[in-house]
Amino acid sequence: MPLVIDKISKRFGNTWAIRDLSFTVEDGSVIGIFGPSGCGKSALLKAIAGTVKLNGGTIHLHGKDLTTVKTKERGITLHAGHADVRFKDLFGRFKIGGSNGEKQFDGFEDAIKDWGKVILLDEPFCEMDPSQREVCFAALKKAAKIRDRIVIFASSDFGQITTLTDEVAFLAGGVIIQTGTPQGIYDEPVSVAAARLTGDCNLITARRVSSTDADLPQFHAIDGGHTLFAQNVAKGRLGAINQNLTLAIRPEQVVMSMGASFPEDNLLKGKVSKIHFRGPTSIIEFNAAGLKIETRVFKVVGLNVGDDCMLGLPPHRILILKD
Repeated sequence: MPLVIDKISKRFGNTWAIRDLSFTVEDGSVIGIFGPSGCGKSALLKAIAGTVKLNGGTIHLHGKDLTTVKTKERGITLHAGHADVRFKDLFGRFKIGGSNGEKQFDGFEDAIKDWGKVILLDEPFCEMDPSQREVCFAALKKAAKIRDRIVIFASSDFGQITTLTDEVAFLAGGVIIQTGTPQGIYDEPVSVAAARLTGDCNLITARRVSSTDADLPQFHAIDGGHTLFAQNVAKGRLGAINQNLTLAIRPEQVVMSMGASFPEDNLLKGKVSKIHFRGPTSIIEFNAAGLKIETRVFKVVGLNVGDDCMLGLPPHRILILKD
């Protein structure tokens, strides 16, 4: 295995920055480490680079134990956002234009040639505009594929994660909560933190009222008192009947409807409370008897604040999350 991280841990004082992290990265891959500020992303990259000493675990690159190798001899390049002036200087050479109107980034691809076998990036694109990032991302993907490099990109910006990376690990509290493709984690986050940080999401506090053997688990929404059916999941994910949990559904999965429906379709009556313009789309915020529900549309036509509308929350789209 090219890069194998095996149960590594790092503690600063009495606080664990990362704890028992394990994952493998193949040559030619671009993977993302995603999570909120303070979740351990930077500590993880520094541990791989060797700039901090581990409190446990091993790191192997092509079978070689890097924990016994000095930082400068590991063949790893680490760039960390604001702190890395050299990387920012490269960004300053970016140009848009030329006779053919193509984007050019003088020196960036040449600089990558001199970087290590493993490239670690800790929020280095935070001060760049989208067009600059686009060129950098293309160069990094090319370097990974053609030069067989390993690129690990850490960020709390899920938009950048989805653009650059092929696989992502969601980090929270120093541990990996979920791994998969960016789309997979967006479509099926397993935790409240993952659902919230990966984009707009309706998070509904509810309590299960059906048995664990029900074909569709039934819940009582704390706000609004609505009865909601969710997708069928393993019994261990349902939670206890007498405990609150969180249901989740993305705004684009909520359907605005004026027709009749069966109760199992989770049809709620809502009143438009706000309309948020988001460029190519808009978020319409509804109040359904005290329950806030948002839906995403491409264009708002004939709907104004104060109007009533029926909202459908398809059960197979409603996820049951863990805190």
